[in-house]
Amino acid sequence: MTNLSFNQDMQGIVVGNRIPKDYFVTKGHGESDITVHAGSYHLALKQANIEKFNIMTYSSIMPSIANQIPQPAEIVHGSVVESIMAVATTGKGERASAGIIYGWLYDRKTNERFGGLVCEHNGNYEEEEIEKLLRLSLDELYFNGFSEDFRLEDITIHMESFVPEKKYGTALVAICFTSYYYPIIKG
Repeated sequence: MTNLSFNQDMQGIVVGNRIPKDYFVTKGHGESDITVHAGSYHLALKQANIEKFNIMTYSSIMPSIANQIPQPAEIVHGSVVESIMAVATTGKGERASAGIIYGWLYDRKTNERFGGLVCEHNGNYEEEEIEKLLRLSLDELYFNGFSEDFRLEDITIHMESFVPEKKYGTALVAICFTSYYYPIIKG
């Protein structure tokens, strides 16, 4: 291994925090009599067609450049996908519901898209109840920090809900990012 020392004379580039660009939305559910992680959760990932990824999760902010695309047909086994995900796990006969809501903030003066807010919710709720909770969560974010300068529009909700017949059940909804913008701070 080489021991590198860094000094002011080194050539290179400095990049800023990467910004998620393209994303797709997916959902699924699964059930198992064996376990959750390698059982119902994995089967929910499989139904959502993201079981081959290593999954990392984000908090709930969408950058202004985010662009929804169709889910890619080809996935490299073992690659990393970063996501905003709602996951609900329950037992036999209990409803598992997961939902994501997001909306876009537009500047009140310029009408330019500023970015997006995303909220996730999960539990053993009926679909009407989880939709209500998602809308309340999004409103809480919006009215506590964004409503003076921005309009909230283009609200979208994605939900997955079912009652497992096996010992464990998992429902999930995910926004998965596929590409990133790297701003160059200096070269």
